[in-house]
Amino acid sequence: MIKAKKSLGQNFLIDKNILEKIVNTANIKNKTILEIGPGTGNLTSHILKKKPKKVVVIEKDDELANNLKDKFNNQLTIINDDILKIDETRLFEDTAIVFGNLPYNISTEILSKWIKNLKERFWFECLILMFQKEVADRIIAEFNTSKYGRLSIICNWKLNIKKSCDIKPSAFFPQPKVDSSLLIFYPKKNFIKINDPNNLEKITRIFFNQRRKMLKKPYNQLFNGDQRVLDKLKIDLTMRPQNINLETYYKLTCEYENLRG
Repeated sequence: MIKAKKSLGQNFLIDKNILEKIVNTANIKNKTILEIGPGTGNLTSHILKKKPKKVVVIEKDDELANNLKDKFNNQLTIINDDILKIDETRLFEDTAIVFGNLPYNISTEILSKWIKNLKERFWFECLILMFQKEVADRIIAEFNTSKYGRLSIICNWKLNIKKSCDIKPSAFFPQPKVDSSLLIFYPKKNFIKINDPNNLEKITRIFFNQRRKMLKKPYNQLFNGDQRVLDKLKIDLTMRPQNINLETYYKLTCEYENLRG
């Protein structure tokens, strides 16, 4: 019997109805599939039944990786490594459909890494990922709401996101203490070009550092009170960070890059 390791944030999905729902989220027949953190291979089994062209799984845990090798023989490619250390853009020549019951302790780190690494060519067709519900709510939050913040802005830059369903703790073993949510991410055809994603991270970090305060102080810190940018983007410095919509943050980042030459 394989025991889940708390240090790796392992909670294995065991509910067959949920597993079936996840695998039916996209048409995966004859497609290249990447699964992150397959664990005991419950979702992997459902994926293989749908006759994909190729399945690659990334599993950090040595014991689980060996178990997957025994369980699935030569039906898939197993990469026994840390997803944060892998350059996912080099894994495939074509685009992949990605499934992931992400470890909750590093889920936002994984997603942020993928977004920052996105070039003109997207390496995936869609991402079907599970998050702690509270994190998912922040990812899909709309501006002028309390959950809207850095995560919402960064995730929505190049991706369209929709929520598929919420999942109760009873669907997992061991049961987590929180609800989960399944989100689907699709590449956007059109998005505002930012030269360096680190600048978007910097601007959102400084603006949301004191989210209850007015915009004047962080704006002056970044733009030295430049009135032209305020007029161009129609920003009122008495507003708060959550009152600025997604597009304005992307345009602000472009203005910041222009000013820095």
